[in-house]
Amino acid sequence: MVLKLRDQGHHVKVLCYHPIYPGWKVNPSEEQIDGIEIVRMGKYVRFTKKQFLIRAILEITYALNCLFRIKKIAKDIDIIIPVFPPSLAFYLLLKRIPKSVQKVGMVHDLQEIYSKESKGFIYKLISNLINRVERKCYQSCDKIIFLSSEMKDKAQSLYHLHSQKLLVQFPFITIKENDTNDLNYIFTPNKIHVTYSGALGEKQNPWKLYDFFEAASNQIENLELHIFSQGDIFEQLKKANSNKQIHFHPLVSKENIWELYQKSHVQIVPQKEGTSIGSLPSKLPNLLVSNVKIFLITDPGSELERFFSNHQLSRVETKWDTEKLVSSLKDFLATQVDYSHQSDIANEFFTIDQMVHKILE
Repeated sequence: MVLKLRDQGHHVKVLCYHPIYPGWKVNPSEEQIDGIEIVRMGKYVRFTKKQFLIRAILEITYALNCLFRIKKIAKDIDIIIPVFPPSLAFYLLLKRIPKSVQKVGMVHDLQEIYSKESKGFIYKLISNLINRVERKCYQSCDKIIFLSSEMKDKAQSLYHLHSQKLLVQFPFITIKENDTNDLNYIFTPNKIHVTYSGALGEKQNPWKLYDFFEAASNQIENLELHIFSQGDIFEQLKKANSNKQIHFHPLVSKENIWELYQKSHVQIVPQKEGTSIGSLPSKLPNLLVSNVKIFLITDPGSELERFFSNHQLSRVETKWDTEKLVSSLKDFLATQVDYSHQSDIANEFFTIDQMVHKILE
């Protein structure tokens, strides 16, 4: 997105952390992009393994780093594009940003949806705090871009937002064709490879995903199952695994993502029950253009289920019933998929030009 803005003649400055995700470990980087001013922060931040503390550390330290730097650049800003989450930084910066600056929020996840999944007094306090911060941030934006209509409608209901400033744009395609052969040692020939790749947190329902993989390994012949990820939950699953048909791998480099998708017979896109309204998987458009079968597990009646149904895309399951999932996967492996149609749908609905237009209009 910043490249597109740069190419249209805009001066773009990015305030970001050094790479930390998904392992929640700072990997210092000096990488730059021509024509983009990148201010990398958080080099000495350390994260814990406890999930709710990780989010707190990120929110607080990122906010403090932004507060330290905003005074130097505030007078030069015409448009500020806070990407939520994190939200606390923008919440604290509001009084320091000139009123003349246009504020265009971009919402990737509704954190309150996920915070309500946890029980207990402490988590209730955290949920209330998230509500207060997100409400103020969203209400203070001149317009807000959500990655799905479900997210927009839920945020409007939660935070009493004016509908005139709410926009929807699906995430855009970011992958490029790149023919490599670096993963041949993983994707052995004459096997069926079913893969999950990406972040592995609570919203991916990791333990039920593993149960599904284990059942599939026992019922589908010649099957190899792969999980490409990092982080604490990934390590827990890897440590508990004794199934020789289920393999755990670190995330591949961006140069090998195309190969990863190409050599997977099926890519799994899992969403935990009751969470589809909170986010839309940003890798979905990349999968649609990568000539791979997509096996989506989402909530019944969700926007993604409707989208797949309306555009004749396969396959969607709406219940975490292990036996039914295995049966559906077995049938899907034998089903022909029109990859050209998948790609056409992606190029129609998941474009960066539409995103940039909505930012600047």
